[in-house]
Amino acid sequence: MSKKIQGEDGKTYVQKKPFYKRFWFWVLIIIIVIGVGSQMGNGSSSTSSSSSSSESSSAKSSSSSEKVPTEYKNALIKAQSYATTMDMSEASVKAQLTSDSGEGFSEDAANYAMKNLKGVNWDKNALAKAKSYQDDQAMSVDAIREQLTSTAGEQFTAEQADYAIQHLGN
Repeated sequence: MSKKIQGEDGKTYVQKKPFYKRFWFWVLIIIIVIGVGSQMGNGSSSTSSSSSSSESSSAKSSSSSEKVPTEYKNALIKAQSYATTMDMSEASVKAQLTSDSGEGFSEDAANYAMKNLKGVNWDKNALAKAKSYQDDQAMSVDAIREQLTSTAGEQFTAEQADYAIQHLGN
């Protein structure tokens, strides 16, 4: 579903729905999850693998010394992937973990995952999303801020959106 918005130049633009609500996005996620899962199953670590894979592996190995349920460990792996490879907000990651149309993890598993996420800079995630909206969709600063903070959009905090807007030109 797309929405028409009025641009600063007076023209009407069609604002597309966020990419994580599109079919191809979920196909890509499934491919990534299968790839990360197969690398973890091999027990080997490639130097060319992405940082999210190595962070997911370290999150899994550090958790395995504790008596943590598998569901919690899996929720942490998914959360790390969403946060580091897709630049999602904290609220979006948690919603994705618990959503029936998303991962379907329990609230407790999602809370564990969010509490144990390592190395995520939510400000930088907001900035990456803002740059994407600016470069790929030619959105105005006001429209970007709205998309970043909207509950129907990216769900970043106002402070994170402010950081992103302030650093857009850098």
